[in-house]
Amino acid sequence: MARGDGPALSPGAPGEGRAAVEAVWRTSAARIVATLARSTGDLALAEDVAQEALAEALVAWPRDGVPANPAGWLVTAGRRRAVDAFRRRAALDDRYAALARDAGRGAGPAGDADLLHDPDAVGDDVLALMFVACHPVLSREAQVALTLRVVGGLTTEEIGRAFLVPTATVQARITRAKKTLSAARVPFAVPSGPERRDRLASVLAVVYLVFTEGSTATSGDDLLRPDLAREGVRLARVLAHLAPDEPEVLGLLALLELTAARFPARVADDGSAVLLEDQDRRRWDRAAIRRGRAALAAAGRAGNGLGAYGLQAAIAECHAVVAPSVAATDWERVVVLYDALGRLAPSPVVDLNRAVAVAMAHGPAAGLALVERLADSGALAGSHLLPSVRGELLRRLGRDAEARDDLARAAALCPNPRERRVLQDKIAALPAG
Repeated sequence: MARGDGPALSPGAPGEGRAAVEAVWRTSAARIVATLARSTGDLALAEDVAQEALAEALVAWPRDGVPANPAGWLVTAGRRRAVDAFRRRAALDDRYAALARDAGRGAGPAGDADLLHDPDAVGDDVLALMFVACHPVLSREAQVALTLRVVGGLTTEEIGRAFLVPTATVQARITRAKKTLSAARVPFAVPSGPERRDRLASVLAVVYLVFTEGSTATSGDDLLRPDLAREGVRLARVLAHLAPDEPEVLGLLALLELTAARFPARVADDGSAVLLEDQDRRRWDRAAIRRGRAALAAAGRAGNGLGAYGLQAAIAECHAVVAPSVAATDWERVVVLYDALGRLAPSPVVDLNRAVAVAMAHGPAAGLALVERLADSGALAGSHLLPSVRGELLRRLGRDAEARDDLARAAALCPNPRERRVLQDKIAALPAG
């Protein structure tokens, strides 16, 4: 790309340009790919040309300076690459003509002012991208993997850890998914009517997983990935605008808001994880709590009882609002909510969390009995969650040697170093055996 191709370029230090490329890609990759997917109607092509634009920026920005609209620059560069691709394919159809006209507008990459839409607007390109990725021609596993990759920006390794499957499996799912979408000529648009409702469950699951990865990172040195968590909350808000009468959409939004409200107190100044019982609740985000409670109330009014996300939000509300401390939490109500959640959406993780609630309500021995039953079933094998809970309950019962073994097993399995450190600190605090 020629020097001075766009206005407002200001050459800086070489490292500045590269840092700017990395920063805009980290924060805007999903919107850039989504915009290109809307323009080209081809998700796989959109990802390819976005990567090519990124490579072009790594050369141009350190040399020419960072453009005034970095994301717009990347979109326009990607569009030009897409035009080249269509030309190579000798597919000079109407789509190519429209795309070429778009790419020819303005003075250059930095001059496109309308390339990225209002992120909170209904019909958001990222939301459309999510519905495309959740098309019924794909399996649920492929839907979630593809959306996490192109919308959440997770690496295949991160997705593999989230699903407890090999990285190669995730990569294969994503590749097959893109080929399937292309072969089926899935339109880039938010569906309407019954089709939207059918795909909504998959979209909600993806948003939840994106947020969960941001809430407790499965890779890297940090406990939280705030950018990913914020994207999950943002997408949930967009969904709530789009489907304001859907109780599970509102329930999910409530859950994410109430969970994110605790983020300011979850990490100490040195980056270490702070357990719930040790958190300074004065640091919790009160505005997020109010938004979460409002969404939860709306979910209750919209449906005949809460769904799975709404029940989890109600549990989060028990911690965030009612209780001034862990000890003062209404654990009986938490147990009842987990009972309902277990009937509606049974899973080993729900059972484990219910065991924790039972332990808090009725003592560690009662909770441990449930955990042992879960362990005997073979559920959660390979996860650090079960030995972590069992080790803690054994510690509270004074069975220190057994607690040490379980906590050590949990630390060995824990993928996050900050969480692992908490487990190691617990082991170190046990009396010498």
